[in-house]
Amino acid sequence: MQSHTNATCLSRRLTAVARPARAGLHAAVALGFVAGVLLIIQAVVLARIINGVLFRHLSASALEPAVVLLFGLFVLRATLSFLSEIAAHHAAAVVKLDLRRSLIEHIFLLGPAYAARERSADLATTLIDGVESLEPYLARFLPQRLLVALVPLAILASVVPVDWVSALVLALSGPLIPLFMVLVGSQAEAINQRQWRQLLAMSAHLLDAVQAITTLRLFGRARDEIALIARISDDYRRATMASLRVAFLTSAVLEFFASLAIALVAVLFGARLLHGQGDFFPAFLVLLLVPEFFLPLRTLALHYHARMSALAAAARIFDVLDAPLPPLSGKGSPAAGHIAIVCCTLQVGYAPDRSVLNGIDCEFPAGASTAIVGRSGAGKSSLAAAILGFIAPTAGTILVNGVPLAALDRETWWRHLAYVPQSPRIFAGSIAENLRLGRAEADDAALREACRRARLLEVIEALPQGFSTVLGEGGYGLSGGEIQRLALARAFLKDPPLLILDEATAHLDLETESLVAESIADLVRGRTAILIAHRLATVRRANRILVMEEGRVVACGTHDALLAGSGAYAAVVGASLIAQATSCAH
Repeated sequence: MQSHTNATCLSRRLTAVARPARAGLHAAVALGFVAGVLLIIQAVVLARIINGVLFRHLSASALEPAVVLLFGLFVLRATLSFLSEIAAHHAAAVVKLDLRRSLIEHIFLLGPAYAARERSADLATTLIDGVESLEPYLARFLPQRLLVALVPLAILASVVPVDWVSALVLALSGPLIPLFMVLVGSQAEAINQRQWRQLLAMSAHLLDAVQAITTLRLFGRARDEIALIARISDDYRRATMASLRVAFLTSAVLEFFASLAIALVAVLFGARLLHGQGDFFPAFLVLLLVPEFFLPLRTLALHYHARMSALAAAARIFDVLDAPLPPLSGKGSPAAGHIAIVCCTLQVGYAPDRSVLNGIDCEFPAGASTAIVGRSGAGKSSLAAAILGFIAPTAGTILVNGVPLAALDRETWWRHLAYVPQSPRIFAGSIAENLRLGRAEADDAALREACRRARLLEVIEALPQGFSTVLGEGGYGLSGGEIQRLALARAFLKDPPLLILDEATAHLDLETESLVAESIADLVRGRTAILIAHRLATVRRANRILVMEEGRVVACGTHDALLAGSGAYAAVVGASLIAQATSCAH
């Protein structure tokens, strides 16, 4: 019962989602119904032609108008059926476009914190295959569900005055098909849900394997991963075959009921004709109409499997759409000029019993650079994420020029800052396209100036196609240091009053680090900057340094003052940074 209730709720939500395309679906149903009425007229005309040839011995000239009418009805019916299909698929395309837009917008509103908890392939499969699997439901099942209540009733109404016995057979056997579909549906839903979960798992593992191909090969685990994917693929195959078995079984049983009803009508008419109790014309007309009475019911049964597949995909789609949004941002905008940030007893937790920031009080003065250092897990990146607005504080507040961050419009706030993470995202596309993410309207001169300040211009000019050079996914074609400088050039191009760098020099060799550090020094000059770093080249140039331990700020000051008086600072960065400074000095 619970399964049926879930399917009913999902069906209602899918029907509600289809409301923007209601006109197209209604047009498809109307055209299909008119085609059904024409089918009845066509059957009457055909029966009169056959009756005229066999029993009334009419000449070809006498039958010519009826033949022309029959041909015209056939062409008109085919045209209406074609237009009905076009209208239904157009309506489905509108719904799919709206649904994908809603999903993308909702995922973006959920933000990076939600995306980090989900598997990328899962979301991608839901956005692409999940939405696409709704088309058979929208374009075929929904219109057919209405036609199955209209066309058979019209045919039944046409059969009643011709032969009430046949009409009674149709009235009793017709409802058996929808009833059987409902009975099978409870089993089919669970099977299709399992099939969809297996597809998501297979997509996620395939993406993970492709992205980790270097690691798997180096550790000699490629064959193990191939075996795992083969097992997951086999699970998906079995789930698919189980779903198809239910679909084939349903079709076979429904064909049996329909064939039995047609045979019963034929036997009853045949017995009466043998005893001289009927005429050929009504008997032949009813035999023409009886298969058409079951055709919409059989077509609905054919698309019932598509309905169950759509419901399985819709369950995941609505899971994403129902994910609770973070608290709404305000409508305010930061004051023009420098940005000053103050954190007051800030607390952030990813779970009710686990806080990563514990009552932080700190400030980031306007126009100054502040470095944040601490051991891994101290809460540095969480503090940056809270300031960025990616995660909402569970307690305390963040003030931007004296205004609570929660009162600012999130999009407006992001336009006032640039964020360069440890592994910046470079998209497959040209260098110019990746740079213009910072400022879409930037001209070529602005791109060149940004790259010059990021110490990247010479590298780009040495490439055969310069700024038009196409990069692969993740910046394939550039070195790690060049990717980092490309991200810095993007920040130069945006030229925001606030800059947040999260380990921007991590994993770089000393020579590349020196170039990137020079770019960072140029970038932070004259603006508010928050630098999460371990490297001495970045930390010691900051105006102020915050030291974090276990989600708290335990020390604050300049490099020299902290090195002399803070055991926490010395423990976190002293040994490695002093050794690096000593080696550089020599």
